Amino acid sequence: MSTTQGQGTATDTATSPAGQPSRWDRMFREITTGSAIISVLAVVLALVVGAVMIAFTNKDVQASAGYFFSRPGDTLAAIWNAVSGAYSALFQGSVYNFRRPSFAAGIKPLTETLTFATPLIMAGLGVALGFRVGMFNIGGRGQMLIAAALGGWVGFAVDLPYGLHLIVALVVGILGGALWGGVVGLLKARTGAHEVITTIMLNYVAFYLVSYLLRDGFLQTPGSNNPKSPATKVTAVFPDLLGPNYILHFGFILAILATIFTWWLLARSNLGFQFRAVGLNPHAAKVAGISVKRMYVYAMMLSGGLVGLAGINQVLGTTTSGFGAGLDSGIGFDAITVALLGRSKPWGVFWAGILFGAFKAGGFSMQAAEGVPIDIVLVVQSLIVLFIAAPPLVRAIFRLPVPGTTRRKTQVNVSQEVAAK
Repeated sequence: MSTTQGQGTATDTATSPAGQPSRWDRMFREITTGSAIISVLAVVLALVVGAVMIAFTNKDVQASAGYFFSRPGDTLAAIWNAVSGAYSALFQGSVYNFRRPSFAAGIKPLTETLTFATPLIMAGLGVALGFRVGMFNIGGRGQMLIAAALGGWVGFAVDLPYGLHLIVALVVGILGGALWGGVVGLLKARTGAHEVITTIMLNYVAFYLVSYLLRDGFLQTPGSNNPKSPATKVTAVFPDLLGPNYILHFGFILAILATIFTWWLLARSNLGFQFRAVGLNPHAAKVAGISVKRMYVYAMMLSGGLVGLAGINQVLGTTTSGFGAGLDSGIGFDAITVALLGRSKPWGVFWAGILFGAFKAGGFSMQAAEGVPIDIVLVVQSLIVLFIAAPPLVRAIFRLPVPGTTRRKTQVNVSQEVAAK
C-alpha cells in the first residue's frame, strides 16, 4: 500500500492502490463516526465500572466486607449507599439540587454544567470537523491560546463602544485560532507533514509564546511581575443570560450557533460535501475533481476557528479578570473525547459536551458530599474513550451484531426430511 504525499488521512495508510480504504482507515472512521448506540453503551459501561471503583474505595464497604460471609446484607447495603449516594450527588451537583429551597436555586447546578460544557462543545466541534475530513486535530491547546491571546488583547487594550468591542474581540480570536490551525493544514498539503506531529509541536510553540508575552510582551499587566493579562474591559465581556446570580453567559448561545453552523456546513453545503468525500476516500475524491490539498487547508482553518472560539469564550466570558498560559485547563484534549463520544456529528458533540460538563460540575459536588475522589470522574471519562475506541468489545459485552451482517436462518430441506422419514 502507498500514500500520496500530502493526501493521506489521519492514519496515513489511507488507501490501497485500487483506491479502496485500508483496514486502518476503516477502523479510524468506525471509531470517529460509528454508531451512536456504541457511544451510549460506552457511557453505561463506564458508569458501571465507576460504580465498582466507588464501592471499592468506600470505607463503609471495606469495613463491612470483613464480615461479608456472616452478614452479607451489610456489605450489599453499604455498596448501594456508596454508589447511589455518589451518583445522586453527581446529579444534584450538575442538574438539579432538590435540597435547595426554591426552583431558581435548585436549577443553579444546571447552569454551571452548561457553562462548563460551552468551551467543550466549541472545541469538540472543531475536532469533529477534522475527523470528518480524516484529520486528527489534537492542537486544541495551541489554537485556544493563540485565540485567547489575540482576542484577549483586543478585549483589554482597545477602546471601542459596547457591542462593537465584543464583536471585534470575538472575530479576532476566531481568526487567530483559524490561522494557527491553517498552518497545520498548509504543512500537510504542501509537505505531507502529519497533522498529529505538527499540532503537538504547535501546542508547545503557542504555550511558550503566550507565556513570554504574558511575562515581557504586550499581554503583560503593567507594573506586575505576575504572568497574567489585565482584566477584560466591561465593553468586551459576554453578557449574563440569567442574571448576576448565575455564571451562565452568552457563550452558551454561541455554542448553539456554532453547532448549527457546523451541522449546516457538513450536511447542507457544497464545501461540507467535499469535506466528507475527502474523509471517506481522498483518492476517489481527487479522481472526482476535488482538490484534496485545498480541503485539508480549509478544514484545519475551520477546525482551528471553532477551537479558537472556545479560547475566546474563556477570556471574554469565564475568566474576565485576566488569563494566564494555563487557561485551556485541558479543554483542548477533553474536546477529543467529546468529539469521539459525539461520533463527529455536530448535535452528537453538543450533547456529549453537556454530559462532560455535567461530569465537571457534579464531580466537585460528589467529592464534597460523599468523599468520592475527583479522580473517579476522570477515570470514568477515560473509560468512555477506551470503550469508544473498542467497538468490538462493546458489541461482545452487549451481544450486538456487527454492522452490515445479518444472521442467516437455517433453511430446512423438506424433501430430505420426508425421505428420511
